[in-house]
Amino acid sequence: MSYSNTEMKVIQWGEARGIIQNSTSLAQANKTQEEVNELFQAIHSKDKAAMADAYGDILVTLVMGAAIADLDLQTCFELAYQEIKDRTGSLNADGLWVKD
Repeated sequence: MSYSNTEMKVIQWGEARGIIQNSTSLAQANKTQEEVNELFQAIHSKDKAAMADAYGDILVTLVMGAAIADLDLQTCFELAYQEIKDRTGSLNADGLWVKD
């Protein structure tokens, strides 16, 4: 299944449950933070199944937040790629990319 098909199913799921109509982007950002915290726990415990679950849940909350804001997450993703595609930089000692 393609990303766009799954994204549409997530949006439909959110609409069916009243999330998109009644929640806020801020509430979804808070939910994203909760899921990111779960990801940190999963990474620290080296639990791949929990990591996969957390990454998926993070994507769901991002899709919900974007839909509530009347944004298309794929478009946001493409805009971010266009911004970074020509960046130069290097990996630091902690494994983080640092742009020039």
